[in-house]
Amino acid sequence: MYPIMYNVRQYFDAPPAIDCVKTIREEFERVGLKDIIKPDSSVAITAGSRGVTNIPLIIKTIVEEVKRVGGKPFIIPSMGSHGGATPEGQKRVLYDLGITEEYVGAPINATMEVKEVGRLENEMPVYVSRAALEADAVIVVGRVKPHTDFKDEVESGLMKMMVIGLGKQRGAQTIHAYGKEGYHKLLVPTARKIMEKTPIKLGVAIVENQYHETCLIKALRPEEIESEERKLLVKAKEWIMRIPFKELDVLIVEQIGKNISGTGMDPNVTGRFAWPEEKPPELPNIRFIAALDLTKETEGNAIGVGLADVITKRLFDKINFHDTYMNALTAGAIGLIGAKIPVIMPTDRDAIELLFRLSNKPIKDIRVIRIKNTLELATFQASEALLDEIKANPKLEIVGEGEEMQFDILGDLI
Repeated sequence: MYPIMYNVRQYFDAPPAIDCVKTIREEFERVGLKDIIKPDSSVAITAGSRGVTNIPLIIKTIVEEVKRVGGKPFIIPSMGSHGGATPEGQKRVLYDLGITEEYVGAPINATMEVKEVGRLENEMPVYVSRAALEADAVIVVGRVKPHTDFKDEVESGLMKMMVIGLGKQRGAQTIHAYGKEGYHKLLVPTARKIMEKTPIKLGVAIVENQYHETCLIKALRPEEIESEERKLLVKAKEWIMRIPFKELDVLIVEQIGKNISGTGMDPNVTGRFAWPEEKPPELPNIRFIAALDLTKETEGNAIGVGLADVITKRLFDKINFHDTYMNALTAGAIGLIGAKIPVIMPTDRDAIELLFRLSNKPIKDIRVIRIKNTLELATFQASEALLDEIKANPKLEIVGEGEEMQFDILGDLI
């Protein structure tokens, strides 16, 4: 016997999606791209490892606009140690995201070589991609959003893209070695040093709404990046997706992966942080989490799997331990938490039944939701124990009739 599950649609007060191509062209016109990029100058454009909506189109449009004013663009994979910290691996990550040389119309320089460009007051060295340093101009492209490990006025965005992305594996490992201090105290000073020593001419900040749609793109001059990123993060936090329940017994996550979140599944959704003290009070309290599979795009990198309580053998068999451990060790002590292997169960059914037993409640009283991943929360499944709360919430709608949770003959969740 399993709980009755209902399909639920969640509505958000979300800003509308924008026309990315039109917006980028307007923004570049506003900041005067033709005066920033000189004819025949080499222009490095960063590309990260996250599944940012429309990112292939955004990169392609930036390439076209740089060419239009006479620049010679190329792409730098900017993702720390992802892809196993190899040029081939990082190009493969971009390929899986749809960022190919053929599509965007520019070559990809995936060298992992870096150069030390200076030191902070605490003598921490600052590293930057050699390819970026040798370019005439650098355009930093990134999504501004809440970070998965810490809370501050600057989290994930253009400044982190400089430090972790352009810093490559060596730069990422250096700042991560400082743990929380690296995030809270060193991220911004490191980005400032990089802007001082690197030909960064422009930033392109992207913000998404609750439906994972591109709703804001803003071009920023270097002197604007820090102040504007702080403002954009406030908006991004307003527009983040949420699980609309404060207390849950079981969360079933169908897929985790680096293209979904830096920690495979976003703690800003699950409330499950590697550093529990970083958890904002408004996030849900979830007793048990089951992760059922990895995304194809994550290329076996299962970092963040340690935040689940149980996984399936299917997920375990897909783990690329080299890439996962490279990511974990680059991230420092917190990475070790994300790389720990939870209890492994043979099938979806075994994993879910285990958590139901541990909940120690009658089946009809278990508060459980099922999501595809932590980026897609507009629709999900919820158990009958949550029915009253769903009906009382004007932003939630039950779609169709409830059905008992079902598994196929192999034990896979249907």
